Formats: sequence, structure tokens, C-alpha cells
Amino acid sequence: MGNLVSSDRSGAQRLYYDRPADTWLEALPLGNGRIGAMCFGGVGRDRIGLNDETLWSGGPETARLLSTPLGATGAEAVQAVRDALAAGDIRRAHELAGGFHSGYGQAYLPLGDLLLEIRINGSTPTDVAQYRRELDLDAATATAEYEVGGVVVRQETFVSAPDDVLVVRVTASEPVLGLTCSLTSQLPSQPHAVEDGLGLLLQAPADVAPPHRSDVADPIRYSDGADRGMAAAIALRAASDGEIRADEAQLTIEDATEITLILSSGTGYDGPSTTPTRSAVECWTAADQTVLAARARAYDEILNDHREDHRRLFRRSSLELAGADQSDLPTDVRVASAADDPALAALLFNYGRYLMIAGSRSGGLPTNLQGIWNDILRPPWSSNYTVNINTEMNYWPAETTNLSECHEPLLRYIGQLAQAGRTTAKERYGCAGWTAHHNADAWCWSFPVEGDPRWSNWPMAGAWLSRHLWDHYEFTGDLEFLGDSWPVLRGAAEFCLDWLVELPDGTLGTAPSTSPENDYLAADGEPASVTVSSTMDLALISDLFQRVEQAAELLDVVDPLVGELSTARKRLPEPAIGAQGQLQEWAADLPEEDPHHRHMSHLVGLHPGDAITPDGTPDLAAAAARTLDLRGDEATGWSLAWKINLRARLRDAAAAHRLVRAFLKPADDTAKGRPGSGAGVYPNLFCAHPPFQIDGNFGATAGIAEMLLQSHTGELELLPALPAEWPSGRVTGLRARGGVTVDIAWTQGRVEAVLTADRDQERVVRHGDDRVPVRLTAGIGHRLSSS
Repeated sequence: MGNLVSSDRSGAQRLYYDRPADTWLEALPLGNGRIGAMCFGGVGRDRIGLNDETLWSGGPETARLLSTPLGATGAEAVQAVRDALAAGDIRRAHELAGGFHSGYGQAYLPLGDLLLEIRINGSTPTDVAQYRRELDLDAATATAEYEVGGVVVRQETFVSAPDDVLVVRVTASEPVLGLTCSLTSQLPSQPHAVEDGLGLLLQAPADVAPPHRSDVADPIRYSDGADRGMAAAIALRAASDGEIRADEAQLTIEDATEITLILSSGTGYDGPSTTPTRSAVECWTAADQTVLAARARAYDEILNDHREDHRRLFRRSSLELAGADQSDLPTDVRVASAADDPALAALLFNYGRYLMIAGSRSGGLPTNLQGIWNDILRPPWSSNYTVNINTEMNYWPAETTNLSECHEPLLRYIGQLAQAGRTTAKERYGCAGWTAHHNADAWCWSFPVEGDPRWSNWPMAGAWLSRHLWDHYEFTGDLEFLGDSWPVLRGAAEFCLDWLVELPDGTLGTAPSTSPENDYLAADGEPASVTVSSTMDLALISDLFQRVEQAAELLDVVDPLVGELSTARKRLPEPAIGAQGQLQEWAADLPEEDPHHRHMSHLVGLHPGDAITPDGTPDLAAAAARTLDLRGDEATGWSLAWKINLRARLRDAAAAHRLVRAFLKPADDTAKGRPGSGAGVYPNLFCAHPPFQIDGNFGATAGIAEMLLQSHTGELELLPALPAEWPSGRVTGLRARGGVTVDIAWTQGRVEAVLTADRDQERVVRHGDDRVPVRLTAGIGHRLSSS
């Protein structure tokens, strides 16, 4: 492709700091998909926060106990809400809709902490020089290095996927290193004696209520009954050239030059519908066997296997953007600077891919609101799966940035959620197929939670999540996967077909309907949410029906339902354009209670859908742009990320870049009286909703990918939203639908690209107004250039 930009990636492949972390949002994340770690890099006293992706409160029995509806359910109850809406009595419709509600989903829990006390010559270091803390994205290692009285101390930490362990190695340039370590947890725990290590046995709660549920008398409840929470455990062993002593409470090592700690965890989780039965000792035994197997290997072998495994995924794609070199500045200083720093945007892109590899691996659970990194026993929104946008956003970059394997946990989870959602569809609404609402958890909670209908009464999660199944097929061409997904796709469409109702004008619509978490102003001047046919509902249903029709044709499926879907889809009205030139959020042009609302639900047809495009539907695209103008840029972190994607789809490079810059500002600290939405990034580049939510990190990475390559129209469009502030750069390994890998390099208007297809195909490549037909041969790079 030519050496169009510098090959020095230091500023875009690492996070660097000149002091230890004081808080969780300054610590550096590591993970292997299952075990999560947050490294503080402390001097003398250090903390490594620990998570296990399967450690959740509750269980199937807790979910059953909480699933009792608050009122009438079934087809007659749905009809009662529809009758109230038809009569114009939206307050009565709101009241009746609350009858479908019940309980809440469970919480993702912190596992514990590994606490380290480091001594040099028997004393805690105080006078430290040359301190440096770093997260190397390419090696997936966190390091802290400093000098104490001429002794160089280095701490290196990583979480290995091949060995399924956390490894901490502390070294000193002289045999004067001492270390005491201990394990703690916010959960009820007891130590487990180990000759040359540590064990901690844990008990999870039977129920943890979300923080906003202040009405729950016992928000963190433990039980010895059938709803008993799962057990868990942490196992740790040490290896060193120093003297090792251990008791139940702590492990001590003296007179060492090198110390290696190896840790793993275990829980009772066996899937969403299985009651956990393993004891804490059984969890520890399994974890300890994993630790012992790793300890039997040489440290360098473990490290090399870890790096090779990580780089197999991470090096598939990377982004470099030329600009003033600020790589010698600490990352938090770069964020605080008001100067444009293209390499920081590249770092954000690469970091998002790193976080996906660290947080989502085949065979595991999907990433939740905080990825796999949470230190709060009762976390915001339970750190669960919010499936009215946030979970979907977590996986937007999976296919486009060449991490298809990391998509697997969500794709498999959708099938599990569909099983639970069949009961919900039948019992709550008297409908066939399957449905889920705005919240889910490790137990596949699919009911509408108790609360306000504006977030609870949204049964479209099945339709939106099913799009991920189709996207995976489109990018990979895997017909076997599509065939396996057919029952899930069909079931989601079956529910939506049952949910549709004929409206007075002869079209089909949804009733009751909400637009997630937003209100309109009713005729009485007060906020309301329940109505008929939100734009998002119809966009998702239309897209789902179309994908099921396409899947049936590809799979040679003969099913009478497919014809019904085709007929129904033709009766769905197009999105409407309102009096301000905006895309309407509801069927009627209703005034918004919050004109700057964070959710952009009615633009789902622009992104991640493809029904609205500047070339194919210019009027709707212009209305979408007008909507974005009216909403404004200021928003929560994940909303900024969605807007980057939306502006990129509109080929609005300047607006997309403006949003990237807004995303990369320091998160406001309201406690210090700083104004604004609070959105931005924390010192460790975690996205601020606020509070911390990882969806914005993934959404921003996806948005930058959309600025550089789009394929949703069938064409391969190079640099569709490239801002003037990025005049030179290089991106490798982006993926286009149809199974094409794309590398692009550009400088001062000159563009070079290499396209490599998985299979023979003919495509059209677009750059600006130029369109070039190309014939791609499987496995052979096709080079293009323009100026």
C-alpha cells in the first residue's frame, strides 16, 4: 500500500500515565473474556480489581419469583390498552400498560480484589523516581515501573485466554524484593488455606435490586432457600526465587528478585436456565487446577502464548492518523488538552477493539453495560444487558473491525433469550413467537420490568437483536450459521406479526407503542409515552420481515409465514417527516417533552439499519439530518457515539469529527461544579454516560469505522466521511459485507486501497463521486488508487 504515513504506532497503541491510579476510572483494564482485572499500578500498596463474567446475583428461581405481573395480561389485556388508545384516553392506556410489568433483572457483581504490599529492603517505597504506568494494547499487558534507591521495580500483569489465568509478575534489579498479598471481596467470604497460595470462598446474593428501586426493603438479599445465589471462589498460587510463607489470610514473600502470582476464579454458573449447585469449595478446586496447570509452565511460555492469542485478533485491524506527535504525553493530559489530536482518535478506535477482545470471547457471556469491569455491589442499572440500544451498540464494531469471533457470545445469547422470550410472548400478550424488553441478564430475563412504560413497555428487543444474526451472516457468508439462526429469526418475526394491528387508514401498526425512554407532550400539556406506532417499532419490524424473507430464499425454506410477512411489510407506512423537516419519532407529529433527548431511536433505519440512505431515500436522509441538528451534539457518552455513526452514514464528515472531538473531552465532574452533560471519557478512556458505560467505547470505534468504510448499500465506499482534520492516515483490516477485507491509506487527497475477498465476487468500489467495478478473486489482494 505504500508508506503513506509513519509506521510509529506508539501514540495510538498504548495508554500511558506518570502516576498510579487513585480510582477505578483511572485503572487499566485487562481481560480474557471471562476474567476481568483493573490494574492500579500502586507503589508500595497496590490493588487489582477482579471480575468474573459469570458472577451474577440471583438464579432461575429468583427470576421466577420476580416475574409475577402487576396486573392483567394476555390478549384481552392488550386489547384493553388498544381500546383506550383508540378512544384517546392515553392516561388509561398508560395505567393498563403497567399491568404487564413485573420485578427486575439481576446484577453483575464484583468478584473481589487482589491487594499487594511491596517492600524494598524491608520497607515500603516512598521516594520513587522514573514512575511509568502503561497499557500496551498490542501485547495486552499492563505495566508499572519505577526506581527506588537505585533498585528498578517492574510489575507486569496480563490475563491469558489460552491458560485462563491472571498473571502478575513483580521483579527487582536486586534480591531485595518483598511482597505480601491478600484477597478480599465485598461478598460474604471466608479464606481457604493453601500451602503456597491463597483461596477465597464466596457467596453471591439471591437478589440485588437496581439502585433506582429505592422501594425494595432488602435490596441486597441473601438466602439459604431454593433461590440461593451462586457460590464462587478465587484461587491464587505463587512462584518465586525468594522465601514463600502462607497462612489463611495472606501470602508473604521475602528476599526475591522475581515473584509470579497466578490467579483464576470459578463460579456456580451453568447457563441461564440451570440452578447453580456447585459449592464454593468445588468452584475453588476447579479454579486451582487451572492455576496449577499454568504454574507448571514457564512464565515466558505463558506470556508468549497470551500475546500470540491476543495479537491473532488485535493485529487484524489498526488505525493510524497523522498529526502533531503527542505520544510522549500521558493519556489523561492528551485528553485534557483542547488541541486536536488525530492520534488520540486512532487510540480510541484501537482501544475499542482491545476492549472487545478483552471482554467478549467465544463461549462466554456477552459484554454488559460495563463490559466485564465492575467494582460496585449494586451497580448502576445493575450493570446488566440493556437491549433497547446499549447491548446492541456493544457489538456494532464486531464485524466491521474484523472481530467476528468476539460477536459469538451475543449471537449465542440471543438464541437463549429467544427460548425464555417465548414464554413472555405467550403469557404477557397472548402472542406467538418470542419477545424481550429493555432489560435482560445472565438468566435471560425477558419480561417488562416494573417502572415507567416509557422504558418498560418496549417489546422490540427480539426484532433489534435479530439484526445481529443477519449482520453476522452478511459479513461472513456463513449459510450454516444462518440456517441455525432461522428458528430465532422466524420466532422474532412471528411475534411481531402477531403484535401488529390494523389501523383505521388500512395500514398496520403497533399498539401499545413507545419510543425507548422518551416522552411526548400530550394534549393536556403533560408528558406521555404510550401511543400507537412509534417510528422505531415499524423500522425494526420492516427490517426484520425483510431479513426473514431473504433468509428463507437463501436457505430454500418453504414456510407460509414468509408470505404473510411479505404481505404485512407492504402495509407498513414509511417514516413521516414533521413540520420542522425532521423525521417524526411517533406516527403523529407530537411535540417532544425533551427536544434534546439522548435516544435517537427513530433514526434506527439510518444506522444500524440501512433503509435510509442519502442516495436511495434522499428526503428521509435529509429529515434524519434535520433531526440530528434539532437534537444537538451535547448528549451522554453512548449517545454521542451513536451520533458519530449516524453522521457518518449521512457522509457528514465535519459533524462526525466534531462528535469524535466531543466524545474525547474529559468527563465532567459534577461534584466539582463543572457544567455540561457529564459525557466524555475518564482518565482511562472509559466512556462516561455518566456514570461509566462501555457501550460508548464500542460505539465510537464503530463510528470511526463507518467514517472510513461503508458497505451497507452493496457498494464498497472508501472514506465516506473522512474529515479534513485527518489529511493522512492508514487503516488496515476493516471488513465489508460480502466477506471483503479492506486496507486504505491516504495522504493529501491520494488514496490507495487493497481489497481481499473471502470468495470470488464482483463489486462496485466508490470514493467520492467515482465508482469503479472490480472483480475480486478469493484470497488475492486487489489494489486500487486514486488522487
